[in-house]
Amino acid sequence: MNMLSRRQALISAAGLGLSLNFLARTAEAATSSRRLIFINCRGAMDGLSVAPPVGDPDYPDLRRGLVLTDTALKLDSDFGLHPALTSVYALAQAGQARIAPAIATPDRARSHFEAQDVLESGSSVVYGATTGWLNRAVGALQARGRLNALSIGATAPLVMRGPAEVSSWSPGALVNPQARLPGLLMDLYRNDPLLGPAFARGLETEAMAREAMREDLDMSAVAPADLKAYAKQGQDASRKLGDTLADFMKAPGGPQIAAISLDGFDTHANQAGLIAARLGTLDAVIDGIQKGLGPDWANTVIIVATEFGRTARVNGTGGTDHGTASTAMVLGGGLKRGGVIGDWPTLKSSALFENRDLAPTLDMRALFKGALADQLGLDRQTLDTVVFPDSRSVTPLSGLI
Repeated sequence: MNMLSRRQALISAAGLGLSLNFLARTAEAATSSRRLIFINCRGAMDGLSVAPPVGDPDYPDLRRGLVLTDTALKLDSDFGLHPALTSVYALAQAGQARIAPAIATPDRARSHFEAQDVLESGSSVVYGATTGWLNRAVGALQARGRLNALSIGATAPLVMRGPAEVSSWSPGALVNPQARLPGLLMDLYRNDPLLGPAFARGLETEAMAREAMREDLDMSAVAPADLKAYAKQGQDASRKLGDTLADFMKAPGGPQIAAISLDGFDTHANQAGLIAARLGTLDAVIDGIQKGLGPDWANTVIIVATEFGRTARVNGTGGTDHGTASTAMVLGGGLKRGGVIGDWPTLKSSALFENRDLAPTLDMRALFKGALADQLGLDRQTLDTVVFPDSRSVTPLSGLI
């Protein structure tokens, strides 16, 4: 798409019901052209499916029924990408993708709600902060007189909540407002010592039951052509979402920082088809952003992360259960090089965390810190004490961008 003029951007924003006051403050907008987008894959995305360790000798036995050795898009002799991630693979081939295949937050509880809190708050403990690390980063940058930020969704996720000003946009039919109600209630009870943990456990149980019901739906009567058409429709909508975000970011005074949440990665049963569909959606969003930004892609970085990974072994229903380490990705036209980030712990039984999960070798905050330092110029003191409080022991990854 062509670069939007200020007038065109204002008209487009009004037509889409966008509440973006940054478009009215172009004179005060940031001069920096660097952009950062955070994509949160909610539900515990299976890292061993995102970046299958095709070179690990224990992988085929552990992942019977979900093995991707023959179909993975090969990155090197050790790792590949899920075949649904074709756009990400093209970026990897161009040296514009870094893959962290064994990464986790400090949380080890395997609870979606607790793990999401730690991932988005940037704290080392559950409910350790009521604001998000990305909002605190925005605030630190706005104190220097630069940058606008955008949250996409019916409500702002915790990662974008806080005192720093953040605009919001809801992409209509792509977002289910009812699905956000539990999160809003969780925010209400977050700091209540009695109701907070109880409500979180209740939501966890409800989410697992709902997921089990969804995964047990009989799809045998649906024709393959209909399934393909349904998947294409979803990917087209996701690609449009990415393209629309790119338009907003290219507009004069547009956001330099944005956050998106994608749901549906809790794959307790029938994982093969479900994860392919969800990763296809993720890939389409990324493709829409990259192609929509055009030349501005060279100054953009996307971080893809999830709250935790899934078990190394496949369960009895063709899925995987809540685990520990997963895969994160850093994508962008400005990366210094592509490749794998961090050490690989292997899938040997003796190396599995608690004899069930891929063990983490990298702290998620190290990746976040490195991206914020390299891409947006945040200094170590601010990262250690403001954006990620009490995290001096976590060294930022260097040389990403």
